[in-house]
Amino acid sequence: MTGPFVLTLSCPDRIGIVHAVSGFLASRDCNIVDSHQFGDRDNRQFFMRVAFEAGAPTDVETLRTEFAPVGQDAAMEWSIYDTRDRCRVLVMVSRYDHCLNDLLYRTGSGALPIDITSIGSNHTDLAAIAHHHDVPFHHVPVTPATRGDAEARLLEIVDAEQVELVVLARYMQVLSDATCVELSGRAINIHHSFLPGFKGAKPYHQAHDRGVKLIGATAHYVTSELDEGPIIEQEVARVDHSIDVDELIAVGRDLECQALSRAVRWHAERRVLLNGSRTIVFR
Repeated sequence: MTGPFVLTLSCPDRIGIVHAVSGFLASRDCNIVDSHQFGDRDNRQFFMRVAFEAGAPTDVETLRTEFAPVGQDAAMEWSIYDTRDRCRVLVMVSRYDHCLNDLLYRTGSGALPIDITSIGSNHTDLAAIAHHHDVPFHHVPVTPATRGDAEARLLEIVDAEQVELVVLARYMQVLSDATCVELSGRAINIHHSFLPGFKGAKPYHQAHDRGVKLIGATAHYVTSELDEGPIIEQEVARVDHSIDVDELIAVGRDLECQALSRAVRWHAERRVLLNGSRTIVFR
């Protein structure tokens, strides 16, 4: 057996899609080891993720070439991946280190199937963490006058390092519309998600002042609409009157780490498919 490989697809829903996929795999002596599918009745779209092993020696490029006619016949948007090729990730940070530390730990322990190619930041505060983990660090300062140049440098890093996913791990800069389009479907952001919502400075202080009972965090794909991209994962925790601001911040940071790491893992494992302004997550 070679692989495992993962096939993901979305297309207009119709009879025979599963048969076409399974027939293709069977004809090539492939064994399905995991399969998920979903038909969205609202927009009549079909989504599928299949993990499989090939009985005869093959490679991902051969499989892509051979599957192309099947995909074209059903008007599919599809991809085939070799799971041995780990997702290449650029992590962008500012001054908060909790999400970065969590991603580095999970990657080093094998919990995340990714390779962190480098860390980028508009500050130098977290350079020591990058050096400690022997990960290249890019200082890309950002001012209103240099924002365009900074984003151009970010995209240069993405191209040079063959980055597949950009993770904004508390990167406190708003990306331009053009950069959001360039990174569409391959940039994930994390932010606090209080009920009710608090925007602006010191959201945890605002939440404490209002006596919230539920706090959370949201991991989503980056779009030009600030913090409004397709949601991949959310995490929440209940709090009460006894918790102070520092404790609230600590709880919130844990939630951010949990939601972000799951979103990154699911993306890296090709479990997330875009469905307009929503996502399909095959866990």
